[in-house]
Formats: sequence, structure tokens, C-alpha cells
Amino acid sequence: MSFCSFCGGEVFKDHFQPGIYVCAQCGHELFCSRAKYEHSSPWPAFSEPLHQDSVAKHLERPGALKVSCGKCGNGLGHEFLNDGPKRGQSRF
Repeated sequence: MSFCSFCGGEVFKDHFQPGIYVCAQCGHELFCSRAKYEHSSPWPAFSEPLHQDSVAKHLERPGALKVSCGKCGNGLGHEFLNDGPKRGQSRF
């Protein structure tokens, strides 16, 4: 499964089959379907990356980190701190 940027109709928002989501640009493993959950945003939502080096992050603004592929730097969106499915979790 490839994780791709929003382009008017995100095909993986409501996709909940078991598997691994990978970077659309380089195939690097990003997220596991076990970390995916339903959310009101138009994009897929994950509570954590698959591996520690799956994504790279840098502070964009308080409460939000810019997230990119840990291998090729492809932009993936944001990590919203304390906005996950459980108290204290992030939403990717």
C-alpha cells in the first residue's frame, strides 16, 4: 500500500485491510495498519510510525511537526501532538 498526498480523493482514508503503508516515492515502510484509526480529517490517520526511522520530523508550529519519509524526504504531512485516538498520543 502506498501512502500518497491528498489530491481530491484520498483512496486510503477508509481502507482498513491489514498491511504496511509505504512511501509512494521510494517504498520505505511508514505505518502499519494496526496503528490506523478512523478520523474526521480527509486523510488517513495513524497513531505512530512503524519504525523509529520510518519518518523524519521537524517543528513547524507549536503542536504540529512537519513529517517526511525517513529515507527519501518525501512530504507526508504532519504529526499533531496530543490529537491521537488516546490521551497523550499523536495523530499522523
